[in-house]
Amino acid sequence: MKLGLWVFRAVFILGCVGAGLAAHRILDDAGVYDQQPEIARKWLPFMIFIFLVAGVLTVVLDLLFSRRPVQSFTAVFFGLLAGLITAALFRLVLDATPLPKAYVNAAYLTMLVIFCYLGVTVIIQTKDNFRFIVPYVEFSRETRGHRPIILDTSVIIDGRVADVCETGFLDAPIVIPRFVLQELQVIADAEDKVRRKRGRRGLDMLNRLRRNRSLDVIIHDTTLAAGEMVDSKLINLAKLLDGRIMTNDFNLNKIAELQNVEVVNINELANALKSVVVAGERIAVDIIKVGEEPGQGVGYLDDGTMVVVDGGGSAIGRQVNIMVTSVLQTSAGRMVFGRPVDAEPAAGRAAGGRRA
Repeated sequence: MKLGLWVFRAVFILGCVGAGLAAHRILDDAGVYDQQPEIARKWLPFMIFIFLVAGVLTVVLDLLFSRRPVQSFTAVFFGLLAGLITAALFRLVLDATPLPKAYVNAAYLTMLVIFCYLGVTVIIQTKDNFRFIVPYVEFSRETRGHRPIILDTSVIIDGRVADVCETGFLDAPIVIPRFVLQELQVIADAEDKVRRKRGRRGLDMLNRLRRNRSLDVIIHDTTLAAGEMVDSKLINLAKLLDGRIMTNDFNLNKIAELQNVEVVNINELANALKSVVVAGERIAVDIIKVGEEPGQGVGYLDDGTMVVVDGGGSAIGRQVNIMVTSVLQTSAGRMVFGRPVDAEPAAGRAAGGRRA
C-alpha cells in the first residue's frame, strides 16, 4: 500500500511539471509574451521550477501529517471529487477579482492540481474515520494487526493490560474512549481514599500505554447518545468501530455477548496462561485453611489456582502431596480437586500411578 501511495506522489510531482508547461502555454496563448518574445524562453524553466517546488513542498507537508497511508479506488474518487469542488469554489473567487484572465487560469490550474492531490491523500490516510464525516459512507478498515481493542474502566484500573502490551503480544490498535477517560478522572478525584487510589492507578496505566512506542493508542472522541450508561456506550462504540472490548467485568462480558460484540476477557487470558494440571497428577500443596465441606483443606498453587483437598483439613499449616482427582474450569478461574496420597488405599495408589 505504501508503494502505491509513493507512486501517486511521484505522478503528482510529474503532473506539477506538466502544469508548469501548461501554465506557460496559457500565458503565451493569451499574448502575455507578445511584447517581449525573448521573455518566453526565460520564463519557461522558471515556471517549471516554481510548479516543481510547489509540488515537492505539498508532498513534504503531506508526509509531515501522514499516518498509515493506504490506497483504494473509492478513496481516490472521493478525494478527486473534493479537490475539484474546492478548486471550482476557488475559481469563483478569482473570477470576482480584476486579475487578467490568463493569471486566473494559471492560478486555477495550480489550485486544481494541489487540491486534488490533498483531497486524495487526506481521505486515504483518514478513511478509517471517514464515516464520521460523511454519514453512510464507510471504507474497508485497514489497520495494523487485528481489529481495534476498546478498553473499559475496570481493565485499565486492573493494570494487567499494560503488562500484556509490553510483552509485544498485542499488535492491534488500543482505543480508549473519551467517556472512559472522564470516568477515570472522576474516580481519581473521589473523596473516598480507596476509590481515589484506584482512579490514579488507572491514569498511571494509561500513561504506561501511551509511552509504549510499539502500540497505537487512540483517544476516541466520537460523541454517542447522551444519558447512556458507560457499558452501553462501550458496546455501541465497539459496533461502530467493528472492534473488540477488553474487560474483566463479568456483567459487561455477558451483555456484550448477547449483542454479538466480541469480548477479550483479561481474566480468561490469565487463566489460560496458568500451569496445566491434569487428573491423576501428583503435586505438592500447602494447606492454609479449611474448606466448605467437613474435612476439606484449601491451598493454592504458585499461580494462584485454588486446590481443594478432601481429607486435608487436618493438615493445615503443612505441605502435603496430593493426587489430582479433577479440574474444574469456571469463568472465575480454575479449581483443582484432589486427595492426599498417603490417605489413598493401596489399590487406589496403584491405579493412580498407572493413570499418571
